[in-house]
Amino acid sequence: MSYLVISFSHKNTDIQTREKLAFPNEENKDRFLKQLHAEAVIKEAILLSTCNRVEIVISTSNVSYASSLIIKRLAQYSQLDYDDLFERADIYDNEGAIHHLFSVASALDSLVIGETQIVGQLKDAFRFSLSKGYCQQNLPRALHYAFKCAAAVRTATSLGTGSVSVASTAVLKAKEVVENQDGIKALVIGAGEMSELTVKHLISKGFKVTLISRDIKKAKILAESFEEHIEVEEYSNLKQLLNHIPVMLTATAAPYPIITQEMVSECEFDRYWFDIAVPRDIDEIESPNLTIYSVDDLQFIVNSNMELKAKQAKTAYGIVGKMSVEFFDWLKTLEVEPVIKHLYIKGDEVIDKKVNNAIKKGFIKKEDEANIRKLCKTVLTEYLHHPSKKMKHLSKNMECDIVLGAVQSMFDLNTDSNMLNKYKCEHALKINERG
Repeated sequence: MSYLVISFSHKNTDIQTREKLAFPNEENKDRFLKQLHAEAVIKEAILLSTCNRVEIVISTSNVSYASSLIIKRLAQYSQLDYDDLFERADIYDNEGAIHHLFSVASALDSLVIGETQIVGQLKDAFRFSLSKGYCQQNLPRALHYAFKCAAAVRTATSLGTGSVSVASTAVLKAKEVVENQDGIKALVIGAGEMSELTVKHLISKGFKVTLISRDIKKAKILAESFEEHIEVEEYSNLKQLLNHIPVMLTATAAPYPIITQEMVSECEFDRYWFDIAVPRDIDEIESPNLTIYSVDDLQFIVNSNMELKAKQAKTAYGIVGKMSVEFFDWLKTLEVEPVIKHLYIKGDEVIDKKVNNAIKKGFIKKEDEANIRKLCKTVLTEYLHHPSKKMKHLSKNMECDIVLGAVQSMFDLNTDSNMLNKYKCEHALKINERG
C-alpha cells in the first residue's frame, strides 16, 4: 500500500483552472469519490476542495496507474485537457505525500501562510469521506498524524496568530483602499463559514456591515450571532445594493457567477469588490471606478508578510519533516504489535493444550492446574521477551517487513483487524460511534 496526493493549488494553477476543478457541493464530492473508490487500485480516498486548492489524497496499490486515473477523472469532471492537467499537477507519493499532507494541514502550503481555516477544512473533508466509507484505516492514520503535526506547529510558532486567512487579508486590503475611514458600508454576500469570518473581520475594522443571502433565514441567524448590528437584506435587492455600497465581499458556493455585467451601473464613487469564492462569484466586468480583487490578487499581501514569517516557517517545516519521519516509524510499530500479540496467543494455545492433556492423562493433579498454568505463562513471557524487544527495535529498520513476514510464516500467525483498527484517530472513532 502506498500514499498518494494529487495537488492543484495557487502554486501550479490559476484561478480560472481552479474554479473548474472545484467541488462546490457534497453531491459532486460524493459522486467523484464513489468513482475513485470503485477502482480496484484505489483503496481509500479523501477530497479537499477550497478556494485555493483541490487535493486528492488516496492509498493505492499502484501509484503510477492511480495518478493517471485520478487526473483522467478530474479532466472529465472539469472538462479540461488531460495533458495540461497532468503537466500542472503536483504528484506526491509515500514520504513526499505525507510531508505535503502535513504541510497543508499546518497551513505552510496556503496562499496566506499560517491561515487558520485549512485544518478545519481538512477535518471536514476527512469526516465526510469517513462517513461515506471511502476511507477506513490507512488514511485515518495519516490524518491523525497530520492534525497532530498542525497542533505542534501552532504551539511552537506564531504563524496562526494575527490576520491569517483569505477573508482577513481581503478585509485588510479593503481597509487600506478606503483610507481607513470608519463607518464605511460593506456588503457581504453569503451566510456560510467564510461569510461569518468576513463579517467578523469587517466589524473589527470599523465597517458597517450589510448581509445578503439567498437563504434569508440563515442570514438573519448569522447576523444575530454578533453583538453589533448587522443589516440583513432580501436577495432581490442585490443589484441595488451593489450600486450603492462602496465595499463588497462575496463568498458563496454558487457554481456560476452571481454578479454579471448587466447588474452593474456606473457610479460616481469608487467601489472595491472582493471575490473570495472559487468558482468565482463575479463575472468578467468592466465599469469606471470599480476595482475587483480575486483570491489570487491577494498574493501581494502574502509576499509582504513572508519576510516576517520566514523564521517561523523554517521552524514549522522542521516540525513537519520530523513528524513525517515519526509517522512512518509509528506505522512500522503497528505492524510489529499484532505479530508479538499473536506469538503470545500461540504460546497460550500450546499451554492450554498441554495442561489439559496432562490433567486428562493423570500427569498432574487438577488442584495444581492454576499454579502450573502460571508457571508456564511465566516461562513463555521470559522466553518471548527478548524476541519481542528485538522485533520492536527492528521496526525502525528497512528489513522489518522481511523479518515480520518470516516470523508470521514460521509460526502461522493470523492478522488481527481489531489490533489494526486500534490506532484510528479520534475523528474515526466518533464517526464509528455515531454509526
